[in-house]
Amino acid sequence: VDTCAAEFPAHTPYLYSTYEEESESAPTDKKKVIILGGGPNRIGQGIEFDYCCVHAAFALREAGVETVMVNCNPETVSTDYDTSDRLYFEPLTLEDVLAICDEERSKGELLGVVVQLGGQTPLKLSQGLAKAGVPILGTSADAIDRAEDRGRFEELLEKLGLERPRGAIAHGVDEAFKAANEIGYPVVVRPSYVLGGRAMMICHEELDLKSYIHLAVEAAREAGTQTILVDKFLDDAIELDVDSVGDGKTIVIGGVMQHIEEAGIHSGDSASVLPPHSLPASVVGRIEEQTKRLGLELGVVGLMNVQYAVKGDQIFVIEVNPRASRTVPFVSKATGRPLAKIALRAMLGRSLEEQGVADAARPKHFSVKESVFPFAKFPGVDTQLGPEMRSTGEVMGIAPTLAEAFGKAQIAAGVTLPRGGNVFISVKDSDKAGACEVARRFTKMGWGIVATRGTAEAFQREGIASTVVKKVREGSPHIVDMVHEGKIALVVNTTIGAKSIRDSYSIRRQTLLSNVPICTTVAGALAYAEAIEAGAGLESSVRSLQEWHGGV
Repeated sequence: VDTCAAEFPAHTPYLYSTYEEESESAPTDKKKVIILGGGPNRIGQGIEFDYCCVHAAFALREAGVETVMVNCNPETVSTDYDTSDRLYFEPLTLEDVLAICDEERSKGELLGVVVQLGGQTPLKLSQGLAKAGVPILGTSADAIDRAEDRGRFEELLEKLGLERPRGAIAHGVDEAFKAANEIGYPVVVRPSYVLGGRAMMICHEELDLKSYIHLAVEAAREAGTQTILVDKFLDDAIELDVDSVGDGKTIVIGGVMQHIEEAGIHSGDSASVLPPHSLPASVVGRIEEQTKRLGLELGVVGLMNVQYAVKGDQIFVIEVNPRASRTVPFVSKATGRPLAKIALRAMLGRSLEEQGVADAARPKHFSVKESVFPFAKFPGVDTQLGPEMRSTGEVMGIAPTLAEAFGKAQIAAGVTLPRGGNVFISVKDSDKAGACEVARRFTKMGWGIVATRGTAEAFQREGIASTVVKKVREGSPHIVDMVHEGKIALVVNTTIGAKSIRDSYSIRRQTLLSNVPICTTVAGALAYAEAIEAGAGLESSVRSLQEWHGGV
């Protein structure tokens, strides 16, 4: 596509391919690197990966290497005419990418293809490209497979002596039920090789699994596999994300993020805090040490993301992704270190030591990443969060305290923090102790507490005053009426099991229609209480990233 409409010679044409005998591509005789982008935006595969591709292109330009971008999404910065030297507007399939590699190799020197920055879409091509003799820049295709393949991943963890939740691989429906019964409910069930936790579900009993399993089988089939993964679900565990960068000999920790919500909410939907706000330094140190061992064993050259769950004193490895994660832009902005650029330089052979990159000190400020959801645009969609990713964007807040940073992130996400009124609380049995703490905090601030009968009884036992309101099925006037009439300023609603989630759907839907903030986890409710208590957002200070990072 001629970007100059034939008025004068185009120096930045968009290149599309066709099956013909001649080519107008005209490759140069320079040293070059091909970067594979993320493809179409969808839940789980968003603009965060494009950030990594763009920063990699900038790093290549600084190194004097020609950048060849392959992507097919006009809504990205990586497909802007001035981001890369050459742009192929092509689908990210093995056939198309191999054709581009052949074309670019016809002149000049192709140093390699970068597959780890565009998310799962280009990562899936690594094995096919390697078999075709295309050099993969950074972490090898075999190392990627060791982390992606369930059997090889188990062997990796066993070799390093690291723990993971008890799990099994099922090939079909019958094996999935058998595995769930052997492991013991609750279990997390998901198809293999999908991104964004697609068709992933926490099943608390066999009835949940029966109503869900066909979705997992269908998603697995679409991903080109029959494999269903069944794992023990860790109740009330704290989940963490660690982003790191390696050069094959050294692993440096980019950042450790603690999720505000407990394990069970997809990492792309959970609010995250950097640095961890409630874990002892000794536990964080052990997590960093385990991350380094994993990276060195895999021979990571470039970026790596590891997800952990901490329960008591035990640390469980949930998954390892030897690629860029959706948290890289957040960590880079929170710490002032351009991780994607550092990773690309490592792929070109510059060691982390040469780059002057080492483990950084714990930041003195707090950064909170909050997810943005499209629920208002989809009538009838439930707002209940779970292991399947549903957010379509994210924002961040930076402040000296966690409460203020969380408050800033909520405001950035379009949530108006209420300053008073009634808070409605209705929680599952296992959350009642935590709900009492939430109620105490709001009572202390002068809020009124409204609760369903079971939750109100728990409050009464703790000496907390509350007003009992009917559930929807108990008849009017009920909680949905109160939300509709503007009598509720904040909703805290946690549920367990498919039936309870269905029963409480109308509450969550009405809060959305009435623009009332809702917390579907107790941890989220406590964070709200702290932010409101601290007066977050009333007189927030604004500082540039450069000021936060001392001119970095």
